Amino acid sequence: MFKKRTIGTVAGLVAAALVLAGCADSGSSGGDSSGDKPYVALVSKGFQHQFWQAVKAGAEQAAEEFDVEITFEGPDTEADVDQQIQMLQTALDKNPAAIGFAALDSQAAGPLLQQAKDSNIPVVAFDSGVDSDIPVTTAATDNLAAAAEAAKHMADAIDHEGKVALVVHDQTSVTGQERRDGFVQYMEDNEPNIEIVDIQYGGGDQAKSADLAKAIIAANPDLKGIYGSNEGSAIGVVQAVKELGIDPATLAVVGFDSGKAQMDAIREGLMIGAITQNPVGIGYETVKAAVEAIDGKDLPKTIDTGFYWYDVSNIDDDEIQAVLYE
Repeated sequence: MFKKRTIGTVAGLVAAALVLAGCADSGSSGGDSSGDKPYVALVSKGFQHQFWQAVKAGAEQAAEEFDVEITFEGPDTEADVDQQIQMLQTALDKNPAAIGFAALDSQAAGPLLQQAKDSNIPVVAFDSGVDSDIPVTTAATDNLAAAAEAAKHMADAIDHEGKVALVVHDQTSVTGQERRDGFVQYMEDNEPNIEIVDIQYGGGDQAKSADLAKAIIAANPDLKGIYGSNEGSAIGVVQAVKELGIDPATLAVVGFDSGKAQMDAIREGLMIGAITQNPVGIGYETVKAAVEAIDGKDLPKTIDTGFYWYDVSNIDDDEIQAVLYE
């Protein structure tokens, strides 16, 4: 009924961490450690989606448990690579004990990662990896496998034939690349009667993604399905379907991530289902890994934080509700 890949030790922390998220501010935070606790600076991709608030909640849960000071900040949008790089530089200037970094561009941060290494500051990549061997580990969803799972459900929904398209959040981050490639590769390997007619990039912006989806639909009136690769992309596709008055029975929409709008779309039948990550687990495992790196412990190359497929049949199950976020 659903695909599960998760870390058991994190599941019990989700509820408590989400309570902490409600108490946290929704903007950027900064500053050095106020005491003798190790200071870990986390630079995310942004704050525009509830996904990042859930990641922040998990980070705060781990900070309390492991007795470290953290800051969590990100650029105004997930297209602001330059702003994110400036934030990473500012974080390095504070000489933290460790840094967590979710790269918008897998290559742009290379010089600053080298600066961290030269300063003996361990870097933990989270959500999205980088083209570098400097991070001591990467805490993230297996995005290739998760996107393949989305493709599998898309194929089932359209009876394994017809035209489909993708609206992807970007082509510069590892998450954007892998959520695209995992979907495409599954179709190429397993679905000879499904044709991918277009792949567009909307920067995770709902309005832009909606416009792209409308253009794709106009150019392909016989389109059978559209996949949105993150929260903003998926909500944009749903918005396009609503505005065009398309019968959802004739166009299968598959999403990625959670958020109230996607959950509502699934319950209303506008979206057949989506992949949800474990964002609280991502934040928790990032801080936990940073603490272990500070202590000189060996870490695995990657920490798989898990994913689930959810749809109308299981959206209210306790196990799924624990990893959904509004």
